Amino acid sequence: MNKLIQTADGSNTLYNESIGENYHSKHGALQESKHVFIDAGLKHAIASFPDQEIAVLEVGFGTGLNFLMSIAHSTEHKVALKYTGLEAFPLTIEELESTGYNAYVSDAIWKSLIDNYGKALLQAVNLLPDQQLKIVQTYLHRFETAQRFDLIYFDAFSVQHQPEMWTDEIIVHTCQFLKPGGIFVTYAITGKLKRALKAVGFTIEKLPGAPGKREMLRATKTVETK
Repeated sequence: MNKLIQTADGSNTLYNESIGENYHSKHGALQESKHVFIDAGLKHAIASFPDQEIAVLEVGFGTGLNFLMSIAHSTEHKVALKYTGLEAFPLTIEELESTGYNAYVSDAIWKSLIDNYGKALLQAVNLLPDQQLKIVQTYLHRFETAQRFDLIYFDAFSVQHQPEMWTDEIIVHTCQFLKPGGIFVTYAITGKLKRALKAVGFTIEKLPGAPGKREMLRATKTVETK
């Protein structure tokens, strides 16, 4: 069961009762999404890989908020986006609609997601010109693909509530899907996470966190890393 919760910036999130945690920060769902994944992630990737399609892998598609903010930014700036979201337990259409996230994107973007959500769970779907979404219903440790991504949004539940998503083995497994020069962003930053990323050839940046968190992490895969 998921319960609708209003966060401090007025935007909603859902509380996952089986995990015991919100999908987004109680200090501001919308602010967190924009700060961590758009400002520190997508904008940085676009600057790092100019004039090319940006391939994003999101660990934890959840409510779709990060995707909506991404497609809004990419369509505004005429950037082609190929977005893959991993989600072991996809929300229903009714739960997506309950979030009220239609208020933060154009009608065309919102309608394209709602109309194609079911299809995207089965195959890659072009929602808008040059804007593709695929949602893979699987556990992260079982995910495999030959595709390599420019950017990973690591938006799993916290290590306190979902420690299996933050093990060294899972981080190594996830990072293999990044291209050389690819970018990994997450709302969290711990010594253990930094050590795991450094061990597989990443450079680490500590950035100011979203409201409620002092710092966040961005890491870049070095060109030499295989």
